This record gives sequence, structure tokens and C-alpha cells, in this order.
Amino acid sequence: MTATAGSIGKADPAGTVKAGQSLASRITERLSGGLVRVVLIVVGLFWLVPTIGLLISSLRAPQDMSASGWWTVFTKPSQLTVDSYQKLLENSDITHSLVNTVLITVPATVLVVVVGALAGYAFAWMEFPGRDWWFLGVVSLLVVPVQVALIPIAELFGKIGLFGSILGVILFHTGFGLPFAVFLLRNFFAEIPRELLEAARLDGAGELRLFARVVMPLGGPAIASLGIFQFLWVWNDMLVALVFTKSGTQPITVALQTQVRQFGNNIDVLAPGAFISMVIPLAVFFAFQRQFVSGVMAGAVK
Repeated sequence: MTATAGSIGKADPAGTVKAGQSLASRITERLSGGLVRVVLIVVGLFWLVPTIGLLISSLRAPQDMSASGWWTVFTKPSQLTVDSYQKLLENSDITHSLVNTVLITVPATVLVVVVGALAGYAFAWMEFPGRDWWFLGVVSLLVVPVQVALIPIAELFGKIGLFGSILGVILFHTGFGLPFAVFLLRNFFAEIPRELLEAARLDGAGELRLFARVVMPLGGPAIASLGIFQFLWVWNDMLVALVFTKSGTQPITVALQTQVRQFGNNIDVLAPGAFISMVIPLAVFFAFQRQFVSGVMAGAVK
């Protein structure tokens, strides 16, 4: 009973502040919060306008697109059709390039994640001569622009027979993705408590088992973030693919650019092809959105 009376007698600072606020200040606070939400919603809608326009354009007939803008579909919904996607599936260049994109993106992402994770663990927790200098050398590669290496590596691939092949594009993306992967994962793995690793070693865990059973599960958010970054970069790349691929190994970005050059009015194939090329990485991002946010925020709050 005494504790209850004492707790009642104590003034709640937060409640006092709220009660002491004037009516005008409370109205202003609520309006400001609501105004921020409205502004964010409007910005998000404007950000989605190009995507919505591309989707609607891919569902319209070529004669409708040449006659009016895509927004007229809201007054004439009968314009919507899937004929463009049927033509897209019948276009062997586009479908083959989509397969090539998957064959390039998936291995390049997996290799960067696996090799980057192994190297990041080694730089974080394994002792070997010159470890810090080797890590500084890897980090220094982050400042090397891709454009500088295009001609030398193209000549090298030409001499060893990799130029124009899917394997050459995979190796190029892997090589340029590894410095950032090692830098990111090494810094994340270094935050793991040393006591946890020492306890696993006392239980008889070797380095590989320690990496697979302890480090990899704890590094899941950072690894997911790295995988998303690498996937989006490789999938949307056109410069490297334009230099290192030929007609049979071109990804979707180069194939669409070729369609524009050869058939300037081939919009019934370009619109659905561009939308499919865009929606797949979006689906990957939203599928791993939670892990991506966790990886980005990791280390921000201790």
C-alpha cells in the first residue's frame, strides 16, 4: 500500500511535459507528423511513376502507344493486353540473353560472397605475416575504376581464350567485387566477440568448422547485404558486358540496347523486356529487404 501511494505521488516527467503542452503545440506536433507522412507518400508515388509507366506501356499495343500516352489507359482500360509479352517469349535473342544474364549474375554473386567471406574471416581472426599490409592492399583496390582495367583485361582474356565468353564476364565481375566484399565482411566479422570464438576453439572446433558454424550464421545480415549489392550491380551492368561479350553471350542489358539500335520502333519488345529486366532485381531486393536493413545497420548501435 505504501509503495502504491509512493508511486502515485511521484510525478511522471513525460506525462508532465505532455500535460504542460499547450493546445497549439500539440496540434502542431500532430500536423507535423502527418505532414511528413504525406510528403513521404507523395515522394514515393512520384518515384514509382516511371516504373508504373513502363509496366502499363508493356501491356499496351504498339498502335496505342504511338497514338497516346500510357496514362490514357486509366480512361480506356481495354487497351491492356499481354500480346507484347507473347512476342517477347517468341524473340529468341531476348530470351537467350535473359538466360545469359542469370548465368552471369548468379555465379558472380556466389563467388564474391564465398571468397569474400573466407578472406574477411582470415583478415579478421587469423594471424599470418603481413596481414594488415595485405588488407591495406585489398582496400586500395577499391579506388581503381572499372574503366581503367577494361582494355588490359580484354587483351589478357583474348590471349587465354576467355574474351567473348560468359566465364570471362564472371571473372571480371568477381575480381572487381572482391575488394568491397573483403572490406565489408572483414569489418563485420571483427565485431564478433573474441570470447565466443575462443569458446568454440576450446570445444575442439577447427578454423573451417568455426567459420561455418559460428561466423557465417552471425554474419548473415552482412552477407545478405553484400549479395544484394553484388547481384544488382552485375544484373544491371552494361559496360562490362558490352566490352566482353559477343552475340551469343550477351546479357539482357546489351540485348535491349541492340534492339534499340536495330529496330528503333520495336517498342512492343523493348517495353516488356525492360520491365522484366527491372522487376527481377526488385524482387530479389524486396525478398531480402529485412536482411539488407540489418546488415546496413549492423554496428551502428552497440
